[in-house]
Amino acid sequence: MSNTIGVKMEIISLKITGLVKEKLALYSKRKGISKSEIIRNALNEYFDKDDLDKQGTFLSLASDLAGSADGPADLSTNKDHFSGYGR
Repeated sequence: MSNTIGVKMEIISLKITGLVKEKLALYSKRKGISKSEIIRNALNEYFDKDDLDKQGTFLSLASDLAGSADGPADLSTNKDHFSGYGR
């Protein structure tokens, strides 16, 4: 299960058959979790199996990490950062 505490949720609507709706309700009741959580988990599992999100530039793949570290803005502007480099 994914951790959704503190995550802003968006609302969408979708069309499903009556049979899928019944199965969803039954599964929700048996497991004691919301129908929304079941659908979120199913979608996340579906996306995890698809390698489409593993394609792209380094920045697009690591965009959640960009800017997350503290340090000098540009190491190339201070020659002291290069002392001992290449030795």
